[in-house]
Amino acid sequence: MDRRIEDYALIGDEQTVALVGRDGSVDWLCLPRFDSSACFARLLGDEDNGHWKMAPKDADGPCTRRAYRRDTLVLDTEWDTPEGSVRVTDLMPQRDRAPDLVRIVEGLRGQVTVRSTLRLRFDYGSVIPWVRRSDGHRVAVAGPDSVWLRSEPQVRTWGEHHTTYSEFTVAEGEKVAFVLTWHPSHEPRPELIDPYEALHTSVRDWRAWASRCRYTGPYRDAVVRSLITLKALTYAPTGGIVAAPTTSLPEEIGGVRNWDYRYAWLRDSTLTLGALLTAGYDGEAKAWRDWLLRAVAGDPADLQIMYGIAGERRLPETELPWLSGFAGSAPVRIGNEAVNQLQLDVYGEVMDSLALARRAGLPTRPHMWAIQVALMDWLRENWRQPDEGLWEVRGGRRQFVHSKVMVWVAADRAVRALEEYPELDGDLDSWRALRDEVHREVCEKGYDPERNTFTQYYGSRGLDAALLLIPRVGFLPHDDPRVTGTIAAVRAELGHGGFLRRYSAEETSVDGLPGGEGTFLVCSFWLADALHATGRTKEAEELFERLVGLTNDVGLLAEEYDPVDGRQLGNFPQAFSHIGLVNTALALYGGEGAG
Repeated sequence: MDRRIEDYALIGDEQTVALVGRDGSVDWLCLPRFDSSACFARLLGDEDNGHWKMAPKDADGPCTRRAYRRDTLVLDTEWDTPEGSVRVTDLMPQRDRAPDLVRIVEGLRGQVTVRSTLRLRFDYGSVIPWVRRSDGHRVAVAGPDSVWLRSEPQVRTWGEHHTTYSEFTVAEGEKVAFVLTWHPSHEPRPELIDPYEALHTSVRDWRAWASRCRYTGPYRDAVVRSLITLKALTYAPTGGIVAAPTTSLPEEIGGVRNWDYRYAWLRDSTLTLGALLTAGYDGEAKAWRDWLLRAVAGDPADLQIMYGIAGERRLPETELPWLSGFAGSAPVRIGNEAVNQLQLDVYGEVMDSLALARRAGLPTRPHMWAIQVALMDWLRENWRQPDEGLWEVRGGRRQFVHSKVMVWVAADRAVRALEEYPELDGDLDSWRALRDEVHREVCEKGYDPERNTFTQYYGSRGLDAALLLIPRVGFLPHDDPRVTGTIAAVRAELGHGGFLRRYSAEETSVDGLPGGEGTFLVCSFWLADALHATGRTKEAEELFERLVGLTNDVGLLAEEYDPVDGRQLGNFPQAFSHIGLVNTALALYGGEGAG
């Protein structure tokens, strides 16, 4: 079967996730955290790199149908065969420090023989564990990892070629459950869960959570699915939200633009907070805000663009040569070297996020304003530096316009805080002067009067989709001719197949990488927002409808889309894309559907 990124569905427990293919195979699972090594890595290699397939014995292709149970992260996958029909229900119930993957097989019609093929391969598919029996279970151990496989007595299970097979027949109304549980190999086995009770509880809890969504406008199902996905990408112990739960899914099939996204980016902070607060999830917004405060604490000069899900700073990038990559797209990387880049925009993101949290009434922290003052002190002395910019280019630092706009945002939010909250202390005159100076310089050096558009960086002829955020952050009003000119230029020059690229294709020296990439989905959502804000709401709604139409059969979006081959690209599912979907729906229809 020719696998596509959109062939996968997501299940998770707010500590990690599993990706389940249309063929009933779990092809990606990192245990016990999002950023741990994978025990199933077929997604980036082949079957020998680990997977767990549960399907009718003779099935050699995709399922007949699949869907999430309404407003949950519980996945039902069904097959119709000549002998009958069968359903596999997949979920990961939430509990501390002991991730469980539950698979429940149910007969729907006739009698169907089902086979389970379990290949555990720790350390991203490179380590074959030792498997033994214990109390009727299978136990796999290798170094720090231990996994228990538990099934029911009627299941015949055997080992062969470093693989655990199980086979059984289900008739209509019969159910057979499997539970895969991880724990550190030096600790006792955790308490066993009841898989059927776990299913009941998971459905109940997810629906209760989804019912809190205040949005009731058009495309509500897509909005709720995006919010559930963002919840699934949250590491519950800390509140950190990963950009995506995968690494090295390619931005170009066969290309080298393959990055590890299992970390939390500061660039997402304001948009994430806005989506959560407006949709009614104040608790999740507070947890994300608190993660942000812990992550950025320290010397402002050491502020990073991303952190580990608990705030870790060291994310060294290495390659895994034994993995061939998705669809042959190598290298496969873990860690992310971009952590060492300078991106001035993150100072603006942090200041904007904390301003938004304060306005929304989230409880403040005693040290919050002191951190903001320290960030402003550093930024005032260093804002003129070139940087790598929002898109983490690897072709050298430049004076990126978006970065300078976000410096302006930082100064503006600092000034507004002192104006609105006089009990706060700060250098109001200095920050006002900084705000005015940055604004003046961007309008002089980052604007091309001949084409009536802002540019990607000072002196450039290229464009950048991030320029669409200029009115959104308040740098200029939406009806300013320079803004409308920029929107028109970005749409014309970066448009591809009805959607947007991130930046001009000819700017290869900025990118520093060979090959190309697809259209960037969050940029297309930004275009819809910009069109709506400038009075072209019908065009915005049409673009939003096309974007929602790109979601796969279970409502998920990757980072990018190839309009030529009609397939999703990049890490999956992508928080930035789903944040864009939620925020654009709220912008277009919030007046009639959000509290």
